[in-house]
Amino acid sequence: MVTVTLAGNLRRFTGGEDEFAVEATTIGQVLRTLGERFPVLKPHLEGGVAVAVDGTIYQDAWFEPLEPGSEVCLLPKIAGG
Repeated sequence: MVTVTLAGNLRRFTGGEDEFAVEATTIGQVLRTLGERFPVLKPHLEGGVAVAVDGTIYQDAWFEPLEPGSEVCLLPKIAGG
């Protein structure tokens, strides 16, 4: 089990909830589980989010393994130029 926190505007797609316990062993499983639980959030997860695991930021690392008890934070990607 890992603890997942949503940052920024992502929590508006979960009815204001921003912290979840999720059974997952990879970043991809976290995203898939949350997408199934909150279908309105799914397109935003598929569109790309930055993921911090225990303080390290990953992008597009769906197979990155998670340890039980890891803290996962999902952040919307910031567009820039």
